[in-house]
Amino acid sequence: MLKKYIDISSEVVSALKENKPVVALESTIISHGMPYPVNVETALKVEEIVRGNGAIPATIGIMEGKLKVGLTVEEIEHFAKNDDIVKVSRRDIPFIIAKKLNGATTVAATMIIASLAGIKVFVTGGIGGVHRGAQQSFDISADLMELAKTDVAVVCAGAKSILDIGLTLEYLETQGVPIVGYKTEEFPSFYTRKSGFKVDYRVDTIEELANAVKIKWDLGLKGGLVIGNPIPEEYEMDYDVINRSIEDALYEAKKAGIKGKETTPFLLSKVKKLTEGKSLESNIRLVYNNAEVGAKLAVQLSKL
Repeated sequence: MLKKYIDISSEVVSALKENKPVVALESTIISHGMPYPVNVETALKVEEIVRGNGAIPATIGIMEGKLKVGLTVEEIEHFAKNDDIVKVSRRDIPFIIAKKLNGATTVAATMIIASLAGIKVFVTGGIGGVHRGAQQSFDISADLMELAKTDVAVVCAGAKSILDIGLTLEYLETQGVPIVGYKTEEFPSFYTRKSGFKVDYRVDTIEELANAVKIKWDLGLKGGLVIGNPIPEEYEMDYDVINRSIEDALYEAKKAGIKGKETTPFLLSKVKKLTEGKSLESNIRLVYNNAEVGAKLAVQLSKL
């Protein structure tokens, strides 16, 4: 029945059959996260980094109502150039398939499709979370519930700085999702290495990380892990500058009545403008860094 809805590239199918390491990659960063042609260049470079570290990349999206695991270069170009791409989370998947639309997958949707395909490691920029002011708006990303129920390890540069990171971590703790710091005791906040919040566990080697991930699932403890991998120091932004930019962007979003799933792309675009493009460069570099760690984790897991 599943074959009716999902199309896995032959390379990924072969890798999974032979227990070779595979890394899932999202497509929202291509369609909604970066401008053209930087989005294509970044997506292809991330795939190259994954390959260079011994794993097979599987960029995930929905094309004409079909769940695609392992987008072609032409399909990545389509996601990058066209504005007919719907931003897809868990609730949207059946309707995007039924209507035969094109959809870019968020963290939640990518985790679901990766899990359906049998992929255990997913690399992204930053996870969604509890938005600032959620006490009034109840704006909480579906990514958090997905992390609680879907067995995929998510390598990221923490939660996006535009979020309320403290509340995001509280929510994940309630759901029993481990917050791991890779070579850090502080949870990273996307553009910067610091957030003011501690991780649950620090790990300093890929071997230790892979072993903990395997044990979690061997014991039947459902759900994913958040593996916080800080942006390299040379590319991080000034903590105060980025927070001032975010506050300004939040004010503009409120004034414009921006809500729901349009909030994150709006805020990231505004922050990019306010930081004169520096935030985009940081975004690109942190994704590259995550791709390297994610590939190494997938390789180590395949050996266990």
